[in-house]
Amino acid sequence: MFNGCCGCFSAFRPRYKRLVDSIFPVNPQDGLVKSNMEKLTFYSLTSPEKLDRIGEYLYQRVARDIYRKKYGFVVIAMEAMDQLLLACHAPTLNLFVESFLKMVQKLLESTQSDLQILATQSFVKFANIEEDTPSYHRRYDFFVSKFSAMCHSGDNKEIRDKIRTAGIKGLQAVVRKTVSDDLVENIWESVHMDKIVPSLLFNMQDSTFHKDTQNDDSIPEDITDPPMLAETCLRELVGRASFGHIRAVLKPVLRHFDLHKLWVPNEFAIHTFRIIMFSIQAQYSYTVVETLMAHLDDNAQSSPTIRTSIAEVLSKIIAIAAGESVGPSVLEIINSLLNHLRDSVRNGTSQAEEKQYQDALINALGEFANHLPDYQKIEIMMFIMSKIPFPLVNNPTPADNMLQSILLKSLLKVGTKYQTIHLNTTFPVSFLEPLLRMTLAPDAEMRLLVQKILHTLMDRHGNLDKLCKTTLNILDLDLNIEKCSRPDLIFINKHGPMIYDALYSSLQMDSNTPENIEAIYTTLALLCVELASTDTVIDLLQLLLGIQSMALTSTTLSNTQKFNLHVLVISLFVLISDVVNIQVLSDYAMRLVEARKEEAPHSLPEMLSHYPADLEPINKMPHLLIDQMAVYDYLKATGIDASRLSQSSPYGAGGPGLLAGGHRHSWMDVGARGSTIEIPSLHEVDSAASSPGVTRKLIEEDLMFDGMKKLLTEPPEIRKESEAERRKQLNHTFRTCSFAELVRITQPKHDTLQNKLNEIFKSISEHETGSIHEESRKELPTYEQNFPELFYY
Repeated sequence: MFNGCCGCFSAFRPRYKRLVDSIFPVNPQDGLVKSNMEKLTFYSLTSPEKLDRIGEYLYQRVARDIYRKKYGFVVIAMEAMDQLLLACHAPTLNLFVESFLKMVQKLLESTQSDLQILATQSFVKFANIEEDTPSYHRRYDFFVSKFSAMCHSGDNKEIRDKIRTAGIKGLQAVVRKTVSDDLVENIWESVHMDKIVPSLLFNMQDSTFHKDTQNDDSIPEDITDPPMLAETCLRELVGRASFGHIRAVLKPVLRHFDLHKLWVPNEFAIHTFRIIMFSIQAQYSYTVVETLMAHLDDNAQSSPTIRTSIAEVLSKIIAIAAGESVGPSVLEIINSLLNHLRDSVRNGTSQAEEKQYQDALINALGEFANHLPDYQKIEIMMFIMSKIPFPLVNNPTPADNMLQSILLKSLLKVGTKYQTIHLNTTFPVSFLEPLLRMTLAPDAEMRLLVQKILHTLMDRHGNLDKLCKTTLNILDLDLNIEKCSRPDLIFINKHGPMIYDALYSSLQMDSNTPENIEAIYTTLALLCVELASTDTVIDLLQLLLGIQSMALTSTTLSNTQKFNLHVLVISLFVLISDVVNIQVLSDYAMRLVEARKEEAPHSLPEMLSHYPADLEPINKMPHLLIDQMAVYDYLKATGIDASRLSQSSPYGAGGPGLLAGGHRHSWMDVGARGSTIEIPSLHEVDSAASSPGVTRKLIEEDLMFDGMKKLLTEPPEIRKESEAERRKQLNHTFRTCSFAELVRITQPKHDTLQNKLNEIFKSISEHETGSIHEESRKELPTYEQNFPELFYY
């Protein structure tokens, strides 16, 4: 009777409950009753308003079965819930989802690992469902925390890997569910990222899987290995991050490496950041570089080893960002690297570990520049040059020298990544002038660095390695020579005097080592080969004659340096003769070589650091030297205009080197001991000089009526001859007088200056009395006051 009553009362229960109860078998091992599940699904589709009640009832049954430890029925309920989720997409699904999430949470809270894994699998299926309407109140805090905790499971290996895998998949599902919907909970908040990112990194640490690829599809979807799965999840997380969210991912990454001391060794750090760089949206990649460099700032007080490891990570990934860095972001990155180098120099100038840190930063700079277009490499080199302090004459500090050296090394690193096409493009004046100024630095090592920079940028045909040592066997070098192009010819005609004069002045430095002199040989040899032309041979020969004269007459250079200069001269003379293919000049060079082999072998390659003290100076054997008039005759015989060689050499013996072509750079001249003096350029000298025996005329006398009449009526030929004669006398004066004498000649006398001032004041006073509206006379420029004979018109 009692059982019948129960059966009678069951008929009055709601239909959805009866349908739910019918899907459970008597024995849980039999599994879900599929026919009844189909009925429940059909009922849910036809009566969607009942979904929330169905979900709540299923949750109550699951909670009761978990309490009673009837885990078989829990699995059946979860399966039924999954099928209803996949089948129903009604607007009222939100209410059903709340019951579903409560059920998942209930399973995750249990101590049974199987139930936790089951709940995770259901949550992953739910995350792949696109809901028709968003939920504004749903939160996933518990799931983020629980899945993160599962990622750190420490049970025995078999169970541990399963739970960790489930936790990683759960985190991936949370990200997928929330990242694309701005109306739901913001997964990018630090409270969530501080749990998700370290959990992934923790699992990746044990990985032996190192696959740096930009294509995530190459990694299989059915991954069961926690490290591999964590890496895949990190790729997806970074790939979904927008510009405003990428730092939210990077900060916990950096914090994790700091807290767990993972920078040293840095293999895992390099692997992780390469994953990030390959996964991030390309236009945001430079953000990773900026964040990593900012982290370097934060670790300014850390040990050099840690900073070196971070810098090495930077050097491994910075090239990936280079292709997407444009505009200001390029110089920002370069400027930041240079600032780190400067700070390192200030922190310690002699520590070996600090040097490793600097080398890592320089490598990062080079790697970044290597992937930039050539025009940006030129801009970077100019930018670096602008940061280099120029040579300091008055006792530069070790920190200044170190900073110069470090920045020059950075410049050299960028230069090795640049491929020169046209010299005028590679060497704009704003870059060439300060670079040549550095060839006169007091420190020999810095001068050597500058020469290496010139070598790298001048070598366009792979001849650098062949010309790094002085040699007389030019044919054995197999040089790659092309005819000088017109743009290159224009470049060397315009800037050659400045280049030659800088190299000549650098050779006068008494601190030069054989390496310095041989580096200048390489520079000149490259210029000869790259600009192979009879139009450039005269300037080079003039320079060689000037260097030879310096080696003969200098009182500041050692005998070793003089011998090295003679080696440089003869080696370049043989090279020039061969490159321009002037047979008579080549024969003459070979005769000199043969004569030297017998009488002065120490004046032939190679250069040595020490020579025996009893060696005979070559200046006592003039027949072994290059004869200027002989070279002139040989060139003239081949039809080359060598008129400049018949004149006095523009390079004084041991003194300031006047530039070929009658011009001199006006920025700096360095004497034999490296002292810096400011000198006027030659066109200023021509306009401001008077030689002994030349009568200086006052401007009032020359500009009288008779003088102007004579000037206008005399034939142009006579005037031109007179002007040529006067200029010849001026040139002779400034080639023969010492610098002190030139200063004395061009220095205005006090009496003359005072008289001029009195005349000016008197003239002003007279004009003011005559008319208050008349403008006062303007004072003439100094050069017109002192040398009026050069400014008739």
